[in-house]
Amino acid sequence: MSENLREDVVFSGKIGEVIHTTQPDGRVFERYRRPPGVRLVIVTPDKKVIMTRERRQETGGTDLRLPGGKVRDSLEEYHELLASGQDITAVAATAAIKEGSEEVGVTARNLVLLANAPAGATVEWDLLYFMTRDYQENPAGQNLEHGEEIERVALLPIEIRQAISNGEMHEWRSVGILLGIVLPQLEAA
Repeated sequence: MSENLREDVVFSGKIGEVIHTTQPDGRVFERYRRPPGVRLVIVTPDKKVIMTRERRQETGGTDLRLPGGKVRDSLEEYHELLASGQDITAVAATAAIKEGSEEVGVTARNLVLLANAPAGATVEWDLLYFMTRDYQENPAGQNLEHGEEIERVALLPIEIRQAISNGEMHEWRSVGILLGIVLPQLEAA
């Protein structure tokens, strides 16, 4: 935001806040801001992508997803992170490794940032996508949080394309990353 624009927090919840920015002409621009999230693209030696079938409240059913979660669990922790001056991408990579361990039972290494996908103008919620082919299976497997219902699956590019066509994926930023970056790379190799 420009230094000339006033930003006011008009609502603050556990993971997000509503911001009003007063424009020079007096109009108010409203947006929602929350901590960024991470998604992890784990490619197996046989060119499958490790994904999850996850019970999701917001979809009312099961959703095919890339493993992932929040960079910070609360808005307060996110503000502390911003104030610390730490590199958000490095912190996000650590969060992606944690989510891979919990949701699909692997320890991911040598992550490469594929993209930072913003939500849009009125919603400030970036998703940072990391990719790796370097991982180790955790002997104990998944370590799910209380209430998570997650099944690990490994799918070939053609199976992912079919799942997208069948409407099995509801997170469209992840669909865009898969169709625009990941699957073309796997299919070309």
